[in-house]
Amino acid sequence: MIVAAVGDALKAGPSDNAYLVLATLIFAIGGVGFLIRKNALVMFMCIELMLNAVNLALVAFGRKLTDIDGQILVFFVLVVAAAEVMVGLAILVAIFRRRAEANADDLDSMSG
Repeated sequence: MIVAAVGDALKAGPSDNAYLVLATLIFAIGGVGFLIRKNALVMFMCIELMLNAVNLALVAFGRKLTDIDGQILVFFVLVVAAAEVMVGLAILVAIFRRRAEANADDLDSMSG
């Protein structure tokens, strides 16, 4: 009897609230990482982590509301994230050509 109840719970999978808690935790890790790191590459990775947390939350809300709009928004967020990565990596390559490291404090070296 207990085994059947545990089996049914495992088949159902995690609840929608568990996905939202996980998304909040991932977003917080990305936000803290963005605020305390000075390396521009790590900052971009933290932004990507935050965008993925938002994607997870959108899909979880879509599942909770039985609506597909969350997945459609995830598609647009992924497109924006891909464009952000292209521009960000181009800036990082330009910084690495001038200097050996890419600290956020050194970004004023790109002007003129």
